[in-house]
Amino acid sequence: MKPFQYARARTLVDAAQITAKEDAIPIAGGTNLLDLMKLQVETPDELADINRIGFGEIEDSDDGGLSIGALATNTATAVHSRVRSDYPVLARAILAGATQQLRNKATTGGNLCQRTRCYYFTNIDQPCNKREPGSGCGAIDGIAKLHAVLGTSSQCIATYPGDMAVALSALDAQVKIATPQGGERTVPVQDFHCLPGDTPWRENVLEAGEIITAVTLPPPVSGTQIYRKVRERSSYAFALVSVAAIIELKDGKFSRADLAFGGLAHKPWHDPRITEALVGQVPSSELFDRAADILLEDARGFGENDFKIPLARRTLHAVLEQATEDAA
Repeated sequence: MKPFQYARARTLVDAAQITAKEDAIPIAGGTNLLDLMKLQVETPDELADINRIGFGEIEDSDDGGLSIGALATNTATAVHSRVRSDYPVLARAILAGATQQLRNKATTGGNLCQRTRCYYFTNIDQPCNKREPGSGCGAIDGIAKLHAVLGTSSQCIATYPGDMAVALSALDAQVKIATPQGGERTVPVQDFHCLPGDTPWRENVLEAGEIITAVTLPPPVSGTQIYRKVRERSSYAFALVSVAAIIELKDGKFSRADLAFGGLAHKPWHDPRITEALVGQVPSSELFDRAADILLEDARGFGENDFKIPLARRTLHAVLEQATEDAA
């Protein structure tokens, strides 16, 4: 591990000033960052410990929603009474990821900012445009079993590995971000992460010195909430395909169908056209096929991960079948 300076930020201003430096990174739980530092993938000159700046609370919002502080641990979020009762898809997604020990340390903000687990990204002896721009993407012609089939580019086919953000995307959550100038901006979770394009090293919309302070959830809605994660083993494995769904039926037709997908792209995948195709329609196998056709319209496999395309279709079918049975 490369030597680094350590600074303990006492306030949000301290954190912004430190992390605005070119080679400084904030650290909270460190469950992803420290691993990458050991592998020499991340080599910061300075770490800013932000654990003492606040933002660890989970509180009711004035509009009836919920505000989850950026430093709230994944465990605290998953077991919170309102999350379990009003946003169960989020609790299930969090509990589907990592281990209890990691969830005890991992934070809301850190989970959103976690980096890909691509073999070529985490191995400094392999080419990776995300880690070393211009070096190439080893996964395109290499080991690509866990890699993306949607939203890829000639520069990168890595996937976003998290579960929590997939559920937050289906819930239409918002990310609150403090700016170095003392202001605040709000970004929908659906827009927080970036597709690789020609800049695969840019994984989210955060600018230098910006700090996530909270994630806000809208007022709870009725309906069935499902999180289904397909993986190679039953625990501590990243999704091959995952689906977060919030489904409601009225008079035998879809009145709500909010879906987001993990394991398929460089970010949690959300396609509003799927909602448009489902709402107002009577559930049927043909309708589910149409939704899957929309989802996978531009899907492209890279050999080893070709199986993800039919797997995504079957998983979406299964989730919609379960949701309509539960909602009936």
